[in-house]
Amino acid sequence: MMGKRNVEEVLPGIVEFRHFLHRIPEMAGQERETSQAIRERVSRLGFEVKKPFLGTDVVAILHGGKPGGNVTLRADIDALALEEKTELPYASTHPGLMHACGHDAHAAMLMGAAEILASEREELCGTVRFVWQPGEENRAMGRDLLEAGALENPRADLVTALHGAPGFPFGCLALRTGAMDASTAHFKVVIRGKGGHSSRPHLSRDPVIAACAAVMELQTVVSRRINPLRPAVLSICRIAGGELANVIPDEVVLEGTARAFDPEVAQELKQGFREVVEGVCRLHRVECAIHYDILYPVNVNPAGPADFARSVIRETFGPSRLYEMPEPSMGGEDFAYYLQRYPGVYVKIGLGEGHPPLHNSGFDFPDEALAIGVEYFVNFVRKASTVL
Repeated sequence: MMGKRNVEEVLPGIVEFRHFLHRIPEMAGQERETSQAIRERVSRLGFEVKKPFLGTDVVAILHGGKPGGNVTLRADIDALALEEKTELPYASTHPGLMHACGHDAHAAMLMGAAEILASEREELCGTVRFVWQPGEENRAMGRDLLEAGALENPRADLVTALHGAPGFPFGCLALRTGAMDASTAHFKVVIRGKGGHSSRPHLSRDPVIAACAAVMELQTVVSRRINPLRPAVLSICRIAGGELANVIPDEVVLEGTARAFDPEVAQELKQGFREVVEGVCRLHRVECAIHYDILYPVNVNPAGPADFARSVIRETFGPSRLYEMPEPSMGGEDFAYYLQRYPGVYVKIGLGEGHPPLHNSGFDFPDEALAIGVEYFVNFVRKASTVL
């Protein structure tokens, strides 16, 4: 039987593992090499490793030596379609893809916790589920994973997850009770008209003009339809249409996101969006096809689990490392689906006020913060094991 392990002992291997994962970023639902590496490493720990629920997920259960409940720890593993510009020795080897949101670090920190907790399984009560989840970015595959039953048998009694947070003091663990992240809708509008020669626009039904009008009118959805005391954001992030300078195209595509902290506001955004786009398209004699999916619900920390996490942070790191977030983030997070179904808490790790932002080609999760996440996961389980 292996002796007990600690953070200092596992950390060098976890840093190396993160660097390995950073080199092989893979898009949502395509994390085959990533999940294979995770599955092989966790299998050596003697866990019950489940068959994939979605193809590229890894779900493993550690059985403690005493009866008790289930604690579930989750890390996301997918990357982004972004060209890395860090020039690191372990930079992405997959052109056009990079770990620009720190999911390589989340996966590595969870592995570090698994290695430590495996060495003290006889002292743990109940079970610990480790979830390496695919497809958090743009697909919210956490929803699919839960629907497939990944957190049942045994049912999760308490769940938690971590995420790196540039802009927060380095080394802090940040949370708040209530909304942590906004609901996020992804939309795509295809505006179809009638193309033609740029010298004879009167013979066309120009989707470019209609798209430009829609972009401008959509700015009134938040400013004139939503109560200004209830935050909301609507952003058009992509416009695509046309190939030549002298040809009016047949269609133009608009894509973007809409965000809110209140489910009612999220529905008001959806209704206002559709009314504006359809109205503008009628005015310009073009047709439209609208796809609007509220992909991420509001990510909400309930009071009880949030206070439990606060106690873990204070006992592990001291009260000065607990950072009470003054306001939520307008980002989206599919851990919201976990918190809708199971008691739990979402926590962020401060990466420093001057650190490059998430989803930036210069982002890299600092190795110095990995130990913090490992310790949080381990002590969260240790404390929960005694009370579930």
